[in-house]
Amino acid sequence: MDRLTSMAVFVKASDLGSFASAAEAMGMSPQMVAKHVVFLEDRLGATLLHRTTRRQSLTDVGRVYYDRCKLVLAEAEAADTLALDMRSRPEGVLRVNAPVTFGSFSLAPFVTRYLDRYPGMRVDLTLNDRFIDPLEEAFEVMIRVGEVDDNALVAHPLAPYKLIACAAPAYLERRGTPKTPAELETHDCLAYGYWSPSIPCRWLFSRHGKTEEVRANGRFRSNDWKALLHAAVEGFGVTLGPESILNGEIAAGRLVRVLPDYEGPAKPMHVLYPAGRRPTVKLRSFVDAVVEEFGPASKDAPGRASQRTEPA
Repeated sequence: MDRLTSMAVFVKASDLGSFASAAEAMGMSPQMVAKHVVFLEDRLGATLLHRTTRRQSLTDVGRVYYDRCKLVLAEAEAADTLALDMRSRPEGVLRVNAPVTFGSFSLAPFVTRYLDRYPGMRVDLTLNDRFIDPLEEAFEVMIRVGEVDDNALVAHPLAPYKLIACAAPAYLERRGTPKTPAELETHDCLAYGYWSPSIPCRWLFSRHGKTEEVRANGRFRSNDWKALLHAAVEGFGVTLGPESILNGEIAAGRLVRVLPDYEGPAKPMHVLYPAGRRPTVKLRSFVDAVVEEFGPASKDAPGRASQRTEPA
């Protein structure tokens, strides 16, 4: 027999004063009530109830055991309530991984708003641009820029990650404003990424279905786009960066979009979590909030890029 159930039957029989009343209240036979009480007495090696045909009363051991049973049953009820609350309300720690540029500029402000919404949550956010295996590195949620082709991951599409070219008004006044992508090759381009002599940095622009490729040359390169953004604002060259971030700099007058008639590079973006597991409430709440904030992706998101030339 289940000991916790037997305790509940024993307490109910003690409270109501008879096996018959306990049986009616708990939807079982008086004989089953008696079996539960006998099970406890046999287990303890002590009599809990004095029973006669007219009345029943607790023994000394029974009174002490009755008080403890009520405490145990109350704690079990509290544990069940807590578990049910956690199923309906996000609580706990969530480990999240995202690309550096998107994570620091866009995702981090979102995370603080998410934490304000769910006081019981904690988020451990790791930012890097290398490939992440969520199972090996114990990440529960990831955001990736680029195509996703991994059956081990559940992917929810977000809005495409669009890039535009910008420069400071002072730079454009000094060097002139490029009218075509080809003219960028005579400008100081603030190149992002990792380089080797055999892999130059290239920027892609499209217009009327035609794509033009530009070799981005300049005196300043970095694998951290924040450094390039600072250089662009200081008038040191043309940067290619996320539209969602650069729109704020444009609105503030610190930068001006160049080549506005051309579409810059764009990549699909997804929020992902490992497949094969039932999503927890905390995971679902975070993923749903990310999709609400940054999605949905368009149906014509571009394909996988052949090389890394833009910030993510």
